[in-house]
Amino acid sequence: MNRAVFAGSFDPPTFGHLNIIERSRSIFEEVLVVIAVNRSKQYLFTEYERFALLAEMIKKWDNVSVHLWEGLIVDFAREHHAQVLLRGIRNMSDFSYEFDLSLMNRGLDSGIETLFMPTEPRFFVLKSSSIKELASFGGDLSHMVPEQVARALTCKLQKR
Repeated sequence: MNRAVFAGSFDPPTFGHLNIIERSRSIFEEVLVVIAVNRSKQYLFTEYERFALLAEMIKKWDNVSVHLWEGLIVDFAREHHAQVLLRGIRNMSDFSYEFDLSLMNRGLDSGIETLFMPTEPRFFVLKSSSIKELASFGGDLSHMVPEQVARALTCKLQKR
């Protein structure tokens, strides 16, 4: 099976993430969206909240699934017989970071390839920290995140 892993923190999931998922689902037989759980990172949403948001976003596609993972992403790929790590990039900064990460992953398992997919230009500016900041000021998120994510952000930030 031609299976790809698209991993990230997804805090919050954005239209940029959805763009990569939607485009990759027509290339690969199966896309495994993996919410990477890193206990040393501070997230706005819990991994279960991020899981629920992503599950709602992808429910219309039968070849896309959402998973939680606390270990190395190459271990997830190996365990799920995935041959490709898919990485979305917006700019040269993303590419530089992702390129270095791909070399490390290649060293961990040379049988798993990393493919870079640039997001569509309209999503170049979607950065989770900027989205959270805009949400904290009550800004319009309608062109950045799906409606359910905007509602979750507003609710979460009002509780702070």
